Amino acid sequence: MRGGWVYIMTNRANGTLYLGVTNDLARRAFEHRESRISGFTQRYGLNRLVWYEPHGDIRTAIQREKTMKHWPRAWKVRLILQMNPDWSDLYETLAN
Repeated sequence: MRGGWVYIMTNRANGTLYLGVTNDLARRAFEHRESRISGFTQRYGLNRLVWYEPHGDIRTAIQREKTMKHWPRAWKVRLILQMNPDWSDLYETLAN
């Protein structure tokens, strides 16, 4: 079983949040940045990767995403601030 990533995209600091899961974070973040995925992220211009968390097993990542989707927004913002207090786009820090 391959690993996975849980990640958060936004459009600006303290903006709209999108929580997702993928087995290839660099590819998925690129797709969001280029608006290649129609739907919520495209509609709201969510193209900035501001938080991510690696998991050794994709099933664990999927469960974590499902759990976090029920969290209050403040908890997600707290996670972002711990990793990325400036809300920088972390896409450039990924090893592509």
